[in-house]
Amino acid sequence: MSRFSRAPIARSSLAAAAGLAVAVSGLAIAPSAVANPAGTGLVISEVYGGGGNAGAQYTNDFIELYNPTGSAISVAGMSVQYRSATGTSAQVTPLAGSVPAGGHYLVQEAAGATPSAALPTPDATGTISMSGTGGVVLLVPTTTAFTTTGNLAGNAALLDMVGYGTTAASYETVNTGVALTNSTAASRSAAGADSDNNAADFSEGAPAPQNVGDVTPPAPEEFTGSIAEIQGTDTATSPHVGDIATTQGVVTALYPAGGFNGLYIQTAGTGGATDATPGASDGVFVYGQNVDESAYSIGDFLEVAGVVSEFAGTTEITPAAATDVTELATAHDPVTALATTLPETGTAREAHEGEVLAPSGPFTVTNTFATNQYAEVGLAAGTTPLIAPTEVADAQDTAAIAAVTADNAARAITLDDGASLNFLSAANQATPLPWLSTSNPIRVGAPVTFTGPVILEFRNSVWKLQPTTQVTDEGAGTATFANTRTPAPADVGGDIRLATFNVFNYFPTTADEFVALGGGRTCTTYKDRDGNPVTANTCAPNGPRGAANPVNLARQQAKIVTAINKLGASIVSLEELENSVQFGKDRDFAISTLVAALNTAAGSAVWDYAPSPAAADLPAPAQEDVIRTGFIYRPADVTLVGAAKVLIDETHFGNAREPLAQAFKPAHTSDANAFAVIVNHFKSKGSGVDDGTGQGNANPDRVGQAQALTTFASSFASERGTDAVFLAGDFNSYSMEDPMQVLYGAGYTAIESDTAGEETYSFSGLSGSLDHVLANAAALGMVTGADVWNINSGESVAFEYTRYNYNVTDFYQANPYRASDHDPEVVGIDLPGFPVETSVSATAQPMTYGADGSVSVSVTPGTATGTVTVLDGDTVLGDAALSGGTADVVIPGTALQPGQHALTVRYGGDATYAPSN
Repeated sequence: MSRFSRAPIARSSLAAAAGLAVAVSGLAIAPSAVANPAGTGLVISEVYGGGGNAGAQYTNDFIELYNPTGSAISVAGMSVQYRSATGTSAQVTPLAGSVPAGGHYLVQEAAGATPSAALPTPDATGTISMSGTGGVVLLVPTTTAFTTTGNLAGNAALLDMVGYGTTAASYETVNTGVALTNSTAASRSAAGADSDNNAADFSEGAPAPQNVGDVTPPAPEEFTGSIAEIQGTDTATSPHVGDIATTQGVVTALYPAGGFNGLYIQTAGTGGATDATPGASDGVFVYGQNVDESAYSIGDFLEVAGVVSEFAGTTEITPAAATDVTELATAHDPVTALATTLPETGTAREAHEGEVLAPSGPFTVTNTFATNQYAEVGLAAGTTPLIAPTEVADAQDTAAIAAVTADNAARAITLDDGASLNFLSAANQATPLPWLSTSNPIRVGAPVTFTGPVILEFRNSVWKLQPTTQVTDEGAGTATFANTRTPAPADVGGDIRLATFNVFNYFPTTADEFVALGGGRTCTTYKDRDGNPVTANTCAPNGPRGAANPVNLARQQAKIVTAINKLGASIVSLEELENSVQFGKDRDFAISTLVAALNTAAGSAVWDYAPSPAAADLPAPAQEDVIRTGFIYRPADVTLVGAAKVLIDETHFGNAREPLAQAFKPAHTSDANAFAVIVNHFKSKGSGVDDGTGQGNANPDRVGQAQALTTFASSFASERGTDAVFLAGDFNSYSMEDPMQVLYGAGYTAIESDTAGEETYSFSGLSGSLDHVLANAAALGMVTGADVWNINSGESVAFEYTRYNYNVTDFYQANPYRASDHDPEVVGIDLPGFPVETSVSATAQPMTYGADGSVSVSVTPGTATGTVTVLDGDTVLGDAALSGGTADVVIPGTALQPGQHALTVRYGGDATYAPSN
């Protein structure tokens, strides 16, 4: 699905630029190297992201290129790309035409909300909304999104790039070091000089956009031929860009003016089991206000005439008048969907761009993040989702990383809804979101079955499969999805179960309460479609990150409580709890609030929490984060051994949550059976410096935290007299990344799910585990099994409490699904000294009032010792010691009034056997 709507008026400048691509002869080819210190190649000369903001000089953002050479340079097939200052996902604007010798080339990007001066006539137009203060702009020789981050100086896959502002995490040598404003741009200091140092090459000043200028394209040529001839062979760009082409084809897809505004046609008789024109596509998009899609039906035979252009990678014909589209009565062969597996390369896909396909082979959902907003579903060819490379390959093994990356690229495709609607925009929130429903959750890992034909197209720099008409319901006529939800984790065995769960910024202190504290505290909030606050956005200073008010806290809490109570765990390590001391409350206020809610839902006091260490044994509040970790546990299963302990280490954990350690033992046993659990929440990947190893920002920080953790773990285990240590939590590191390698090297083993392919997190369509339970050798011998309960990461955000009432369809349910963005992991553990489970059976003989009676009791296993008790409600009627697992309990003749009585028989347990009723 397109992330923007296009107005027909915007196409005139694009067509002119496209015409320029075939008009200029004798063009130079831009060098394929970044550095041009001598001014020998095309460079980025100016970037401006303040367009349309308050105080802006121009309405639109822009990127300007400069050609310092003596020959014109073609930009056909190139693109300018933009990423946020710390982002890795690039937005792409394809280029066409050329830059004259000594001339400039102006790329107009998105407009802001405050109109100002118009730019000079742009030479290319995109829709990228750039930051006014800092970001990353790249000049790329292709239209493929560029994902490498860090220091890009000398990168041969780029023509030029600039990291502008003070926080840009990608740059040449260093970023510009100066944050822009709405009235300033970053401009190249010396015309054409490129020393591969952004700080040296760029300076801040007033924006001064320049375009190609007086270069005028010639009048377009006229061409009549097949769609395959228009598309061309083995190239992303039509050889007839700028020409007025006439061709014929059968209608294969129809999209209304409010969506893609056009239709697809395909050469009659093509498709089916064979490829009529290998290397060239037989389908093309017919676009614009002169295409009345409502007048036609799929299967109609049309002749169309119009200017050929490439829009965001899609070859299109734009008729100049309604009369340029004619329905033909000529007899023709139908078009049949081409039965094919997903083409794996861009070239192979380009050969079928715009064609109708019947995809064959298995497909699996790999990305649901945009399903709630743009009705896009990321798919992977095959039976598994795409995988984060460093989940399965060592970051230093470049060949292995490249192989995983290539496999991901070959298998990735996006299923769209055939429209350009942003369902989170106010204008569209009253339109029911397609695909998703509470009974059709569409989860990462779910098998996909295509039930109807689709169009293969390249839109917004992504290869997509479009339905042949807009999907407005669950889309069962195009594709169906297996519901892979499970009601509880798999059975992992063990006497107890240890779980880890990131509870997604659980803040009982709401944004409303924070503001009410006064003292200049403020909060902005995200609001639903009726304008009601749902979640905190920015609360200062150092405010809450969760629910906006009590009603939304109740929605969030209901999902978390349901999930935890269904885990079947005896101990749960928690991450992203509110650190209540930051709001002038007891440090354990949040965790005690959660425990109270858990017990209310369970119907009895089955949960407790491990209290925080004494204040003297904690970091100063100013050194603590606004979120923290914690432990909850079931006292019937385990009890605490000693106090909790926090690692106080500002050198390594000044930007992360300090590890929290607690020792446990089986209930009713001695401290000799203790084992240690340490909960962790390492520095996130979202901020800090990117070391260029593909492991996200702040990787060296996490490496240092892992090293400090191993020392702390050894010390704590020794203090508590145990050899068995479990490390649990959100390590913000995929399984093969450097921080995890540190832990492996220290003798810890990551406990993998018994079900292959289960990961705890999904980001940008790639699955991997950031959450782990690890065990040293002594603890590993206690493990009986493990399961990742995939209730969160693969679910659409539509089911979060944070998206309550964002769409006219109500997706919220008080169930565990999308209680968080991380999945919990559950590990089964056999414990030394843990009581053996027992069962009780009993038979009571009829009594005569005044005469003693008896109840015969049997406890299994028969080797159990101890006492059994018979009760009427809370009244004890009698007890007896077991012998050989049996006992007869005498009931006094006057203990019960005549009538029927429901009695309780209770076995009290012993050092080996657990109590039971």
